[in-house]
Amino acid sequence: MKLKEKYLDEVIRESKATRNLLALVPMEKGDFKPHEKSMSLSQLARHVAEIPGWWKECLLQDELDFAKGEYVPKKVENLEALLSLHDEVIENAKKILTEVDDSEFSKNWTMRNGELIFFTLTKDEVVRTWCLNHLYHHRAQLCVYLRMLDIALPSIYGPTADLQNM
Repeated sequence: MKLKEKYLDEVIRESKATRNLLALVPMEKGDFKPHEKSMSLSQLARHVAEIPGWWKECLLQDELDFAKGEYVPKKVENLEALLSLHDEVIENAKKILTEVDDSEFSKNWTMRNGELIFFTLTKDEVVRTWCLNHLYHHRAQLCVYLRMLDIALPSIYGPTADLQNM
């Protein structure tokens, strides 16, 4: 199996769990923060929804330069828009992974801020870290936020305390 096919399978599989979680976000409580240094619930939910869109930057491009200031967060004002954003970036990720040549994964990719280079890794390492592991990290944070708001959590990798009788 090609590397792109393995990643595509993972994106498809994980997108279902992510969408189920995002569907529970109470957008009316979007300002909720468990700590003053934390992102708000709406910021975190948007971040979780948009991370799968990073395949373009991490796989089709050779660097991300923060000095260029190209990132503009999408406006997400309601649950429908949040889920739509997630669905859109997942479809784009699937398209990229269907069309990309497997040789792309062995090329180097750099994260920088102008002349300051944070790191250079292979694209394979970058997509694993930034497109997948990064998503799982923030998705887990979102679970904590929802738990603190007393929202029953869906299954991600098995039953939750809310679904013991699955």
